[in-house]
Amino acid sequence: MRVEVLGTLRGEAAGVGVLPSASKPRQILALLALNAQHIVPVPVLMEELWGAGPPRSAPTTLQTYILQLRRRLRSAIPGITGVWDKNVLVTRHGGYLLDVEPADVDALEFDRLAAAGHTAFELGDMAQASGNLTAALGLWRGPALADVPHGRHLGIEVTRLEESRLGALERRICADLRLGRHREVIAELCALCERHPLHEGLRSLQMLAYCADGRSSDALIAYKRLRETLVEELGLEPSPRTQRLHRAILRGEEAIDAWSGSGRPDGVDGVLTG
Repeated sequence: MRVEVLGTLRGEAAGVGVLPSASKPRQILALLALNAQHIVPVPVLMEELWGAGPPRSAPTTLQTYILQLRRRLRSAIPGITGVWDKNVLVTRHGGYLLDVEPADVDALEFDRLAAAGHTAFELGDMAQASGNLTAALGLWRGPALADVPHGRHLGIEVTRLEESRLGALERRICADLRLGRHREVIAELCALCERHPLHEGLRSLQMLAYCADGRSSDALIAYKRLRETLVEELGLEPSPRTQRLHRAILRGEEAIDAWSGSGRPDGVDGVLTG
């Protein structure tokens, strides 16, 4: 069985779709998949579906949803005898467990590849870091669980995944800059900065990429836009690190040296060391 949550929800067994149409069974499947091979307690499932005040019928209704999911699994391989569906969607004391390999859940595979990429980055292997992080990001098809309602627990998971995605993207760009691929990432950074106008790290990477490409004037314009946005939206000035980068560009100094002058922030170490 395979479940994909990095975009619209998808689920299949033996190549046959098993995704329920009703929203609450979809929430259950998504939450079980994100916790594959781990028990999700019944109270957690009920809170996800009904919030802090579930109806009295919640335990019985939850069991009905579990049966519906199992029937969907069974219908995918009708010729198989036995209770294989119960061996996939397993009842455990106090909860339920989806017994599938983590590699068969795209979000868990993303976590694995992203972790490998971060490790390679810390070890200074920028090519491996870029490759792993690119593979991890390639699993995404859109916003996580784009067509599934989010209760408390799925909401937490979606926030975590989206933050992890942005962190992996930022670090992959750092690795690419370290590999001298500044021209390849400039257009990507321009789009990202438009989507995340308050993300100072991305804007600073854009400035570094411009400088590496000999486009100091564009780097200064990028800083001006960042500062205007931060002041207007938050009433804040750019961080001291970004201000040092700006001053270095004005003076014609090495931008990367100025950026790394007060310590290396997480995510950009590979751009700063040579």
